[in-house]
Amino acid sequence: MMNMLELLDDPEFFVALGFACFVGIIAYVGGFKAMIGGLDARRKMIQSELDEARRLREEAAALLASFKQKAVAAEEEAAAVVAHARAEAEALSKETAERMAEFIDRRRKQADAKIALAETQATTMVRAAAADAATQAAEIVIRNQPASDDLVAKGIQDLKSLMH
Repeated sequence: MMNMLELLDDPEFFVALGFACFVGIIAYVGGFKAMIGGLDARRKMIQSELDEARRLREEAAALLASFKQKAVAAEEEAAAVVAHARAEAEALSKETAERMAEFIDRRRKQADAKIALAETQATTMVRAAAADAATQAAEIVIRNQPASDDLVAKGIQDLKSLMH
């Protein structure tokens, strides 16, 4: 071991003694309490930041779940809108087909009525022409035969009035 005089000549001893005095002064003044208080404050700040991050993460997860629910609801609503639109389109198509069939039926009935009217008019015209031809033929026949003029004229008039 070293004796005391050698110890006083050693610079490492003075460095160790200075360091011990420095630590003692810091402990006496309350420096360690301040360091520990600073470290505790830093720990509390980090813990509060971690708690805030955890809370924000939970809020984000809840918000994400809410958005997923809204997306599912929106998809269901879109599917309902599409189904409703299809049903309306089918109903409109069916109604249009029914209206078209009714329109065609009405037009066919109108055409049938026009044809029947034309047939009636043609029949009337043919009868009138036949009556006129018969009247003229009868006139010619009666003029060529001797008979009473009054009787013939009256017969022709009666025949004309029956035909018209």
